[in-house]
Amino acid sequence: MTGVPASAAGGSGAPGAQGTKPVRGGKLGVAAVNEASLWNIANLLTMARLLLVPAFVMLMLAEGGYDPAWRSLAWASFAIAMITDLFDGHLARTYNLVTDFGKIADPIADKAIMGAALICLSALGDLPWWVTGVILGRELGITLLRFWVIRYGVIPASRGGKLKTLTQGVAVGMYILALTGPLATLRFWVMAVAVALTVGTGLDYVKQAVVLRRRGRASEKAAAAEKPSDEGSGGESSPHAGSQDAGSNGRSPDELALEEGAAARRAADGRTAGEEPER
Repeated sequence: MTGVPASAAGGSGAPGAQGTKPVRGGKLGVAAVNEASLWNIANLLTMARLLLVPAFVMLMLAEGGYDPAWRSLAWASFAIAMITDLFDGHLARTYNLVTDFGKIADPIADKAIMGAALICLSALGDLPWWVTGVILGRELGITLLRFWVIRYGVIPASRGGKLKTLTQGVAVGMYILALTGPLATLRFWVMAVAVALTVGTGLDYVKQAVVLRRRGRASEKAAAAEKPSDEGSGGESSPHAGSQDAGSNGRSPDELALEEGAAARRAADGRTAGEEPER
């Protein structure tokens, strides 16, 4: 699904006309909106990030997975993937390039590159498996939680969640590199902060989801409780309500009777021949 302003799509309306939203970026912005299809720049960056996943795994495991040169190349591919994650979302929002493909592929690409890095590091013995389990378990659990509350609304990304993503990327990137000495110690603490943020933001997300679902269910119950009362009040209306709704335009039965009597007298006098009955 791609939302395109009418003026950009070839519809009527001047750039400053009422009801149209100006496109940021001038001519470049208008061109980007006109090309808001599967092959727009945001989706191309997402596709490139997906293609980087197998390339990263091959570089990470080359020569047994412990060669510093290959690990540096693996870090470069990981860094490119993380950077493209920032740009594709920004471009999609700025130039209105949001598509169904992007909505599905973007989170998949994010989790694929991070999951591949964590699993490779744990398989090589550089990172404990429980760390990989906590991070990937949190991501999978939050994804399932989104489906659990999606009918009641969407929980926006918090600052803690954004900080968690940034810290995870830095920590995993430091583990990918063959670091020694103080930098190796530093990466341990950065990863510890990333794990703490992962757990903390995950619990906060669960809390918000429970509150959102509880409010949604309460609203549904309130609406269901009001519906029978509305139907009951409709059933206690005047016996002439049906006739009023059918053709009286809200006039009372007495007014209708007077009007009908007047019309009958005019017809008897011969002054209303051929006139359409009043409604």
